[in-house]
Amino acid sequence: MDRRRFIGFGAAAAGAAALSACQGNGPGAATGNQGGGTEGGGANTLVVYCGADTNIQDLWTKTLIPGFKKATGIGVKFQFDLHGQNSDQVLNRIAAATQQKKDPGIDFVESMGQQAGAANLLGDPTGKVANLSEIPSDVLDTVSKNAIPYRGSSVLLAYLPSKVPDPPKSLDDLLAWIKAHPGQFAYNSPDTGGAGDSFVQTVLTKYLSPDTLKKMQTGYHKDLEGQWDKGFQTLAGLNKSMYQKGVYPNGNNGTLELLLQKQISMCPAWSDQFISGRESGVVPEEAKALQITDPSFTGGATQCGVLSASKKQDLGFKLANWLLDPEQQAAIATAIAGFPAIPMAKLPSKVQSEFADADPGNLRPGFNSDMDSDMKSLWQQKVPGH
Repeated sequence: MDRRRFIGFGAAAAGAAALSACQGNGPGAATGNQGGGTEGGGANTLVVYCGADTNIQDLWTKTLIPGFKKATGIGVKFQFDLHGQNSDQVLNRIAAATQQKKDPGIDFVESMGQQAGAANLLGDPTGKVANLSEIPSDVLDTVSKNAIPYRGSSVLLAYLPSKVPDPPKSLDDLLAWIKAHPGQFAYNSPDTGGAGDSFVQTVLTKYLSPDTLKKMQTGYHKDLEGQWDKGFQTLAGLNKSMYQKGVYPNGNNGTLELLLQKQISMCPAWSDQFISGRESGVVPEEAKALQITDPSFTGGATQCGVLSASKKQDLGFKLANWLLDPEQQAAIATAIAGFPAIPMAKLPSKVQSEFADADPGNLRPGFNSDMDSDMKSLWQQKVPGH
């Protein structure tokens, strides 16, 4: 599952988006035919470095790559690494090739856009990707330099309408509901999955000033972590109201399994996991999900981009523009329940109805990764059993 983070409109990350390159393959190293839809190099073939889980691999090899080839005649050589095991190594190789003014062997990065943009490795899409104008300006303001957000996901509040006919709409309402319905809510421990991590971050954020929150989102400020104390106290105070008085499931799936078994009535869940899970039977068909407010749960963008050192930037920008066409945005939403980057009004009514309560225009970034790591450790010390 691509967890990543759709800043402004949806993680996995999401926060993150998990980075992936080809296992054992860096720039210039072909992966061969992984999952179909790939082909060799050439003047009219892009090398796309893709990151994420197998659902994103399938999205590209089965839907996007064949569609792009059919629409433009441009081929794609696809590089993939499950869970981004070599992402740092690949990024370093791209940076070295760029500095040496050599061909990096990769033209387009699928989920390493945030990092590549921050490292000043992406070509400027201004004037070359017409569909950028469709992405809201406040979303573009949150992404890395020259990176292009093209899909995303967010954590939502999943619930069973038969047990929760009037679900909470704000964080305060949710906290009050949890206390009023002991045993009917659960969230996974934050170090085991992004849904629980987002719930914890959201409670901590309740007590932060906008300036402090911004600092925590954009940098590492250990000296500010004392401002989490009120939030941790609130979380510790919920222990007796949690599922089985303080049981924290393992992983995002753990809470959804409890929801499926109807042992709980409500839990945080990733938007893509919830929507696709409802179709596959992993999530109850009757279940619904919505985005809360004040603050909302976190989400994250998957940012793609064209490498500035690529000799085929023109082809790369064609791919980026094509990905932002309504047809492709709808295909992404259908295939992996990914939030679209362009306005919902431009997508088919079926897609609009699927995301009606997800509120993909009201999502926010999570803490800086180092802040988040400290938060997970402090949660273990301050919340369970207290």
